[in-house]
Amino acid sequence: MSSIARHMPVTATKGACGSIGAVRILFVSESFLPHMNGVTNSVLRVADHFAATGDDLGIIAPQWPGAQKHLRTSCGRRVRVHRVASAPMPGYADVRIATTSATTLRRRIDDFQPDVIHLASPMILGGRAVIAAQKAGVPTVAVYQTDIPGYTARYGMPFLESASWQLLRDVHNRATVNLAPSLATRDEMREHGIERVDLWRRGVDTSLFTPSLHSSQLRAQYARPEEKLVVYMGRLAAEKQVSDLKVIHDMPGVRLLIVGDGPEKEALRRAMPRARFAGFRSGTDLAAHLASADLFIHPGEHETFGQSLQEAMASGLPVIAPRRGGPVDLISPSRTGWLYTPGMLDEMRDRASDLLFDDAKRRAFGRAATDSVRKRTWPVLAEQLRGYYLQAIEQSQRVGAAH
Repeated sequence: MSSIARHMPVTATKGACGSIGAVRILFVSESFLPHMNGVTNSVLRVADHFAATGDDLGIIAPQWPGAQKHLRTSCGRRVRVHRVASAPMPGYADVRIATTSATTLRRRIDDFQPDVIHLASPMILGGRAVIAAQKAGVPTVAVYQTDIPGYTARYGMPFLESASWQLLRDVHNRATVNLAPSLATRDEMREHGIERVDLWRRGVDTSLFTPSLHSSQLRAQYARPEEKLVVYMGRLAAEKQVSDLKVIHDMPGVRLLIVGDGPEKEALRRAMPRARFAGFRSGTDLAAHLASADLFIHPGEHETFGQSLQEAMASGLPVIAPRRGGPVDLISPSRTGWLYTPGMLDEMRDRASDLLFDDAKRRAFGRAATDSVRKRTWPVLAEQLRGYYLQAIEQSQRVGAAH
């Protein structure tokens, strides 16, 4: 899932902090700063909102060399980040695998005394945390965000897909409430035996991602005046299938702009020598790169939501993605963009040509895309999440009263 997230403090909610103590929320995040991905970004956004509305917050995350132990939110509050032992994942050092025990996590939970625990994309760390939470009698809300089973095939380990689903099933079925980011992902979770699954999508910062940041000067750095500019934004990793964009790279009159970084960068440079590589971008610089392009394409087939698609839509771009997972919810075909059959790259290219060489159609799609995400702000989505927290707390109290 995932987008190039902003290195914050975040700005989802502005203004003075509210009164302290409404709900005590402990986030247990499988990944966190300084590694920026969709999981980290979601935690930062909702934590920023809850800090501003007066909730008490704590965060448990994997240790990282030089990682900060506090997060300063946009309203000036400092949130403690408890770092737990971890080791780099073999072959992808940017991902840390927590090695701490459930017993240690139980002590952290007892120290903080949360009303609810938010498990962000739980797998190893989240799996131990949900066991510790059960023993402590604390309700949990588990947010499914990363298609680990799908990733195993991309990394040459398809034999681990079944085992990954078994692990996810064990983790999520211990949680009080489970949240899926899209209808397709919700259905897939249910098909694999995960229970108590509701829907919780993601917000988009429409004050940051906006068509008004279009820059002719920035655009001229990447494309000639007669060229159309197609942008991809996200991690440059195998599961994102960025190499599929070679069919766009080879289109006459089209320039491909790749925004992001990751282990596949040099291989992609060799495969697509005409492409422009902007590297990691953040904040208004990132938003301007999106707004200055003509079309956004994300070829990854394992997106549980598609945050980068949503940010591109807010920036005024029509979007194209495979007809699988989160993009199916986000894209309205023939109105805000196009979906193509996974693996059918000729279809992707034809859909791109349909929009790139019809200026009126492309602009109409872009306007519709922006309108479609205008109300999906992080404060709105965070308050929906609060409702799930309260639901989990009430369920836990009912179970406790029954015993």
